[in-house]
Amino acid sequence: MSSPSGPGESSLDRPHSARIWNYWLGGRDYYPADKEAGDAMARIIPGVVDSARADRAFLGRCVRHLVVERGVRQFLDIGAGLPTAGNTHEIAQRLAPESRVVYMDNDPLVLAHAQSLLIGTPQGAARYVEADLRHPDGVLERAAETLDLTRPVALMLLGVLNHITDDAEAGRLVRHLVEAVPRGSYLAIAHPTDEVRGDVVHEAMWRYMKRGGTPTVARDRTRLARFFEGLELLEPGVVPCAHWRPDPSAPSASPEFATVCAVARKPARTRR
Repeated sequence: MSSPSGPGESSLDRPHSARIWNYWLGGRDYYPADKEAGDAMARIIPGVVDSARADRAFLGRCVRHLVVERGVRQFLDIGAGLPTAGNTHEIAQRLAPESRVVYMDNDPLVLAHAQSLLIGTPQGAARYVEADLRHPDGVLERAAETLDLTRPVALMLLGVLNHITDDAEAGRLVRHLVEAVPRGSYLAIAHPTDEVRGDVVHEAMWRYMKRGGTPTVARDRTRLARFFEGLELLEPGVVPCAHWRPDPSAPSASPEFATVCAVARKPARTRR
């Protein structure tokens, strides 16, 4: 996923998280620096590619659940990264053609490829706009051009909060977004973790940043759970991405994991 960094940090001779992610998922929109960094991280953390694909599969299951079981018809996908197969709008509009999806990123490479994401259904909408998670008012302003923010929205923060390395700042940004959407909205987060082989994870991230990559951080489930305070966590709570409502026909998840996730609902009434 793309980071909330400035455009000047996306030079082609330095690795970029969105392009590494695209490489791991089997895409074609990456450069030698991204492949080199991605391969280096995979050598240090052998299961990281499988974990990235589990994260992507979580996106599909999450969107399907929110559309089919929760009746959600609006999605705000922040830090969406480069387009690959199974994008949010494709899944949502296949199930409910009237769904409206706004993707946001601030990376020029991502925006250059955004046109491929704009083939939505006539009944719904699919837009890719430029905005930065670090400026949530701007995010909400751009989202309101397409979404009705008086109706429930699913906030998707998959693989982007890890680039907000300060916990307090990350929490403030999440709260700002959640407070701006109506009750009955949802928050979905996927995030790298250091719970398994933490020393190896930290070394891989250090090497990535040493190559010029955007600053990033791993958080364990306890730290991730704090972003959902005041919200109603959906079962099974904060878990490895492969364990969130897995498809019965899917192979058993590996005990090794590098990303965790959760989905929560903004309650209909304020808790006492």
